[in-house]
Amino acid sequence: MELPLYLSFNEFENTYYDNLEKWFEEYQNTSETDYLKKLSDLYSPFLYYNFANDRIQADASLQIKDCFFPYYDKIGISFCTTCENGKPARNSKKINHQFEWKTVTMMEYAQHILDKINRYLSKNNNKEGKNVLDFINDFEIITSREGAGYCVNYNQHQATIPFLKAYLPVHGQTVNIAVYRDFLFSVVQIAEFIDQKLKEVQAFESMIYSKLKSEAKFKVQMSHQFLTMCN
Repeated sequence: MELPLYLSFNEFENTYYDNLEKWFEEYQNTSETDYLKKLSDLYSPFLYYNFANDRIQADASLQIKDCFFPYYDKIGISFCTTCENGKPARNSKKINHQFEWKTVTMMEYAQHILDKINRYLSKNNNKEGKNVLDFINDFEIITSREGAGYCVNYNQHQATIPFLKAYLPVHGQTVNIAVYRDFLFSVVQIAEFIDQKLKEVQAFESMIYSKLKSEAKFKVQMSHQFLTMCN
């Protein structure tokens, strides 16, 4: 069963028991704890542990390759990297992508994916009856490159699918900023709801707070070890 990701706490809370019932219908030999663990895995990627105030906070972002062409100031959107005057050149050197890592919000990433899909739909009028959500995981569209810009890693993209399904408009050119802001507030509330349920069944190790705190401590320890080795 694919659990839906909700962008508002009210919607999550109001549908919690309906989705739990569907869970039991599909997985009869499981418990509510198993259901909560799945929810924990679903929402954890959008949160982080803050050492300063000992709590979890929203962090809906990801790292992506920002690709560019070095030493070329004017590059067209669509071009042949081995052509001269419209004809293939035997001795011309291929222009290779260079990149730097960039951290973008999930809203920025969603807009990037939406732009890719809309460009595809505008060039393929035979896709009547289809909408944006039908193409959010299309390999050719998602990994396509038109000049410089973000280079999407398809494997990394898989982790964003639940968010994109919930956030991207079925039709339209832009994402909704207000909905995204609501998600940043709601995701912490959702995590606290899940953790409270897990606490009630004493599944402390599966709590989002516990997992993220443990991961944060591990990263700090690894960082200290690295600095020690360098010194």
